[in-house]
Amino acid sequence: MSASNGNIDTPVWFITGCSTGFGRELAAAVIDKGWRAVVAARNPDSVADLVERAKGRAIAVRLDVTRADEIASSIRDAYAAFDHIDVLVNNAGFGYLSAVEEGEDEEVRAMFEANFFGAAAMIKAVLPRMRERRSGHVVNITSVGGLVGNPGSGYYAATKFALEGLGEALARETEGLGIKVTAVEPGPFRTDWAGRSLRQTRNTIDAYAQTSGTRRAAIAERSGKQPGDPARAAQVIIEAVTSTNPPGHLVLGGPGLELVRTKLANLNADIDAWQARSQWTDHPGD
Repeated sequence: MSASNGNIDTPVWFITGCSTGFGRELAAAVIDKGWRAVVAARNPDSVADLVERAKGRAIAVRLDVTRADEIASSIRDAYAAFDHIDVLVNNAGFGYLSAVEEGEDEEVRAMFEANFFGAAAMIKAVLPRMRERRSGHVVNITSVGGLVGNPGSGYYAATKFALEGLGEALARETEGLGIKVTAVEPGPFRTDWAGRSLRQTRNTIDAYAQTSGTRRAAIAERSGKQPGDPARAAQVIIEAVTSTNPPGHLVLGGPGLELVRTKLANLNADIDAWQARSQWTDHPGD
């Protein structure tokens, strides 16, 4: 597998999950800027049009982030084509809707493998060369669900909360090494998340019909009609990564902003209401 190295001043973006949604739109935007891209998908044929559009500035790689061998081979292909990776975008993953009690262990573990462990493995794979070059940016596409837990998506939120925590720790570990970390937290967008790729529990319990059941139905009903535009999201992600002071967190979409601000207000209210008792738990002798 080969590609022209092109202009060394053009950054190299490695983007996972490019067959649809955010990954596809972001890869297209990067390519349209004249930059270089490693366009990853479980089926490389699904992104062949993007590679052709790049005219020698992109390669397609086969990548299921739950497979260590495919992670290793895709990274090797990236370095063979472009020598290094400037920006890793962990976008691959999927959703699973279920009340906590309804959760099926196999489905939950499969989602963690893709959404969390796969992203962590990709980060570990690119860090050595980023450290060596003292330059790089890790972008984790988490979710508003990585900051706010909602009925019916607790396990999905758990995968994204985990990735948020990992990214925050990584940012502190690498801040002196020239490596930036950004969590991108989209609200409802017109991607395949709520459509083709979404999994749902087969173990429904009537007691949760008005909470998780109602939300599952609402998500299905508005699939394809969400307010968020993935193409616009791609432009803002690029703006954030290329800014002089990249954000640690980037919430996307009006509904997402509202949810996150409500969560922060409620969190602050709880902290303030119990501040005195929280402080009382410190050892009295200190």
